[in-house]
Amino acid sequence: MKFQIEDITVYFPYDHIYPEQHAYMIDLKRALDAKGHCLLEMPTGTGKTIALLSLITSYSLSKPLKLIYCTRTVHEMEKTLAELKLLHKYQIECIGPAAKMLALGLSSRKNLCVNPVVVDKENRDSVDAGCRKLTASWVRALAVEDRSVQTCDWFEKYERAGSDAVLPPGVYTLQDLRAFGKEKGWCPYFLARHMVQFANVVVYSYQYLLDPKVAGIISKEMQRESVVVFDEAHNIDNVCIEALSVSVRKQTIEGATRNINKMAQEINRFKATDAGRLRAEYNRLVDGLAQRGDLPTGDTWLANPALPDDILKEAVPGNIRRAEHFLSVLRRLVQYLKGRLDTDIVEKEGPLTFVNAVNSHVGIDQKMLKFCYDRLHSLMLTLEITDTDEFLHIQTICDFATLVGTYTRGFSIIIEPYDERMPHIPDPVLQLSCHDASLAIKPVFDRFQSVVITSGTLSPIDLYPRLLNFNPVVSRSFTMSLTRDCICPMVLSRGSDQLPVSTKFDLRSDPGVERNYGRLLLEMVSVVPDGIVCFFVSYSYMDAIVNSWNETGILKDIMQRKLVFIETQDVVETTLALDNYRKACDCGRGAVFFSVARGKVAEGIDFDRHYGRLVIMFGVPFQYTLSKILLARLEYLRETFQIKEGDFLTFDALRQAAQCVGRVIRSKADYGMMIFADKRYTRHDKRSKLPGWILSHLRDAHLNLSTDMAVHIAREFLRKMAQPYDKTGGGKKTLLSQEDLEKMNGVEGMMF
Repeated sequence: MKFQIEDITVYFPYDHIYPEQHAYMIDLKRALDAKGHCLLEMPTGTGKTIALLSLITSYSLSKPLKLIYCTRTVHEMEKTLAELKLLHKYQIECIGPAAKMLALGLSSRKNLCVNPVVVDKENRDSVDAGCRKLTASWVRALAVEDRSVQTCDWFEKYERAGSDAVLPPGVYTLQDLRAFGKEKGWCPYFLARHMVQFANVVVYSYQYLLDPKVAGIISKEMQRESVVVFDEAHNIDNVCIEALSVSVRKQTIEGATRNINKMAQEINRFKATDAGRLRAEYNRLVDGLAQRGDLPTGDTWLANPALPDDILKEAVPGNIRRAEHFLSVLRRLVQYLKGRLDTDIVEKEGPLTFVNAVNSHVGIDQKMLKFCYDRLHSLMLTLEITDTDEFLHIQTICDFATLVGTYTRGFSIIIEPYDERMPHIPDPVLQLSCHDASLAIKPVFDRFQSVVITSGTLSPIDLYPRLLNFNPVVSRSFTMSLTRDCICPMVLSRGSDQLPVSTKFDLRSDPGVERNYGRLLLEMVSVVPDGIVCFFVSYSYMDAIVNSWNETGILKDIMQRKLVFIETQDVVETTLALDNYRKACDCGRGAVFFSVARGKVAEGIDFDRHYGRLVIMFGVPFQYTLSKILLARLEYLRETFQIKEGDFLTFDALRQAAQCVGRVIRSKADYGMMIFADKRYTRHDKRSKLPGWILSHLRDAHLNLSTDMAVHIAREFLRKMAQPYDKTGGGKKTLLSQEDLEKMNGVEGMMF
């Protein structure tokens, strides 16, 4: 269908549209017209992605705009591109060749490489290094003289094609890019990287915009006339903080020492065989030439870890220009960090204090620290190092040095001799932790004309502008229009024996609480068909409670009704468990999936239809409140943004809980129940921070339940959901056709 929103004709690839999708598009257009940023919370399962894509691509037909769509996972990227394919096909049908566009997904070499020698390596870093070994300019130059030197045929053909190596218009998923690369014999990864600057729509990971090391290479060409969308952005503040935080452990120190020794050997070898190369590098640094000039494509490495505006535009300090002098500085720095890790007490200090200590102990000043990363990059190119995966440790040290030398506010250095939860195991770690999420995202807000932050769980929505330090022109939370009450949230505060249930630290290991949680699940597995998903507050708590249920025989009783599958910290095991969980639901045996809030499953896996008829959130998923890093961040938020500790912790816990329970509803035809099993959810200050679309279905009668009351409500709800229903909504308008929209526009036109 196509319809007007003010002066824009919107092309929408379905015959009907939800009222909230239409309202969402209107607000999104207001933000684009104002060339400002916006925050939009839209319930899960209401077609947020297609609404975004339809409006922005239709808008760009009349006012040229580039869309940069950021997702958290490759799976979400593929889903977005599949929706875009459908939309693009419809637009071509409606307006012909004028609607042609180029849209593509960009991911790491691991996901795009087609060279079997490289792509079969075990992890991303090994694949990156394997690629450099075949594509670095010096390797290729050597291959011209010596035929036995291996290069990559795909990259060579891509380079030979030169300006002819382009993607024709269309929408390309990662699979399509690989297929196109194989057909032409070109490298899909370098082709995609080259085409990103010409594409109308680019879909890639958050890191490509928020992590300065990656953004400096991939996104520096993007024009200002772009709309940036961060989808599923409820955790965007954590992504920003991780992008500017670094951890140094004993293994890092040992690895860095090995790396320095290897580089020293290489320098001595070059001195004996090709001293001119080192001299040329020295002269280049004296002249202060930008080291990141136009490097050959195969040589580009990660960019500077500091944000673009904070990188010094001047020559490298004289005392680290010579390669051997720079290595001596690195040795002293590594030695100093090794000494700092050898401690029995927790230490915390600001970057300035730390930099002064480094200067007084080992004579390395702030400016030298600032240039560590760029100087290392230059040296690794000079020494022609291709196995970058082996040099990750020294990269981490230089990453740390550059950040600590660049920033004085919003960071802390915290040294912990062991993990507080396992004090008997020495595991010293030195962490440079960023507390200010607004630092990493500021260049994005400054550089692009509109940034859209959207998710199903952004409540309370007023906290995000404070955390990210920006002023949205539109900030809105949408509700869900439903033909029937297909969501049934409940707050369970006590067991059948009237004992309160909670994961509060003093109650958590109480046998009565563990028994009541077990009884709740046991009652539910006998009432609810198909799949049930349970979320626990942490892996350790899940282990403890499952153990306790096993000893008391509750687990055995549960398994007579349904099979039990558990998420572990191993990705392969968890994927296998999920596959088997789905099989058990498909064949009618029914299953229970035990998972952890903040885990992989809570963030990215949908339990739609019969895979999730009930989700139980055991407890409130607060962060570990004794964590030194968390305490330092809370202190910073209080002093800088006047956000109280309690407010932030509650906000953070409740957005995780909402994210967990939102997994069960993925469309309006779906139905599911949500049980918040903790007495703390009965408090208004906690509960009110849940998204509006959950609160609007949470009745007062469902607020303070015991197990038997919850079972009764579940029976009634399931009986109601089993009745046939009118999908069009009868009297309620939950699906709008083209005529409905034209009528609405007509009424609005008369009003004005």
